[in-house]
Amino acid sequence: MSSRPLATDPPLPPKETLPTMYDLPDEEVGQSGMPDEFHLWQPRLLEETFRPANFPEAEIFIGSDINLYYDVHHPRRNKRPDWFAAVGLPVQEKQEMRLSYVTWQEGVNPFLIVELLSPGTEKEDLGQRLRDVKSGADPTKWEVYEQYLRVPYYVTFSRYTNEARVFELRGGRFSEVTDHQGRFWMPGLELGLGLWQGTYHGEDRLWLRFYDVQGNWIPTPLELQQQAAERARQETEAERVKAELAQQKADAERAKAELAQQEADAERANAELAQQEADAERTKAELAQQEAEAQRLEKEKALEKAARLAARLKALGIDPDEE
Repeated sequence: MSSRPLATDPPLPPKETLPTMYDLPDEEVGQSGMPDEFHLWQPRLLEETFRPANFPEAEIFIGSDINLYYDVHHPRRNKRPDWFAAVGLPVQEKQEMRLSYVTWQEGVNPFLIVELLSPGTEKEDLGQRLRDVKSGADPTKWEVYEQYLRVPYYVTFSRYTNEARVFELRGGRFSEVTDHQGRFWMPGLELGLGLWQGTYHGEDRLWLRFYDVQGNWIPTPLELQQQAAERARQETEAERVKAELAQQKADAERAKAELAQQEADAERANAELAQQEADAERTKAELAQQEAEAQRLEKEKALEKAARLAARLKALGIDPDEE
């Protein structure tokens, strides 16, 4: 008997019938060589600052320069975006390190794709060169992102012109957002993507990076470390200043106490001087009194002596009052 399923049997789900990431090639066929530094650092900066407020880390996958398989009818077809992010993925007990991103296995399409324009791929990336359907060629990136994956947001950035172009899926087609002025907010992520002038890995230029609802650029891990180090330095400096102020306050209190002691000593010295002056005045008054008393006694002695002499003269018959 045949083992083929009956026509009435329900089809098996793609996860069970289609190839997995282990069955599919994880390198781009026909491509060789390493990407340039900009294609290394720009995706890394996007990854380091992609922290949507409404999705936990376990529900986020970020891919950079890995195969993205998108067509269940042609399971070997893939594109290799420079950078993409998928959110809302089912949380797994043990998350495998992906070789590729296989949409029928993940069950979630990318929410945002970023392509870094190069002269050889720019027209395809911007939808200016479409496939020749008659030749049987695979769909272009633009067609895949728009029609197969239906990515809500697609962004291109040229390092040659520093131009960022934002495309939003509206009515099943990409529509360019022309009024973003270098900053574009994505409500579904509670996150914004903008052009930032700054130095990253030693290169000062315009970069794409994410910002939060307050408009602040989301820091990289290195910037977080630097901020933590700066906070620690400031706290140490604040403690040092606090200690210096406490020492200055203690010194001021000690100086104040010393001044108060000096003032008390001066008051005591003044009091002692005043007492000495009072004692001197009293001594002077006593000496004056004694001198007056001595003069009185001297006068009394002189009068007594004169009286005795007069009495002797009278006894001799001489009148002392006669000339």
